[in-house]
Amino acid sequence: MATSVEQIKQQLASEDLGARLRAVNLLRDIEPAIAFELIQTVVSDESSRVRYAAISQFSSLGSQDPQTALTILKNSLYHDPEADVQAAAADSISALKLTEAYDDLATVYESSSEWIVQMSIVACLGELGVERGFDLLQKALKSDNSLVSLTAIGALGELQDPRAVPLLLPFASHEDWQVRHRLAQALGNYVQTTHQDQVQPTLAALAQDSSEIVSDAAQRSLS
Repeated sequence: MATSVEQIKQQLASEDLGARLRAVNLLRDIEPAIAFELIQTVVSDESSRVRYAAISQFSSLGSQDPQTALTILKNSLYHDPEADVQAAAADSISALKLTEAYDDLATVYESSSEWIVQMSIVACLGELGVERGFDLLQKALKSDNSLVSLTAIGALGELQDPRAVPLLLPFASHEDWQVRHRLAQALGNYVQTTHQDQVQPTLAALAQDSSEIVSDAAQRSLS
């Protein structure tokens, strides 16, 4: 038997953590407009697991009221004490294409020491496609954290800003196949640009890479 809206409300207010987590998941099964109203009641839950589950669902439910969603997500991005929840807020901002949050994303990137938050923000900037994000992505490319820099390669590919090409090409000789793989994917977005004379030879070389995963990605980008 399906759980009723009233039962979900009761579970969201329960003192039992497991009940609240189950209730957040059950919100996927009810009318989105109602789910959006209910999920707002637990975005400040005492449990980071509940807050993470709730903020993550804003990626779909937030479309019910983007401005309210933006306010809530910005609050979590700035003020939640858990890095995972802040990262989830960035992910949801990305999914909802809330480009007006760019300045907030940039501010938190600069102020945060949490790699998972920085990585999510970098990925978000690629998805949002905000031209102003180029400078931040250029900085992220030089991050001491390899996961942040790897994500920046992909984000610069998505951004499709021709200024990224000379920044990306040196990674073709990187020792890590994962970096070369991400580069092969990213350069596929620049094959038909004014930099094609640089991009195509690099992809051709990557198509002969010792890693099959890298060479396959390069061949797909060329085709």
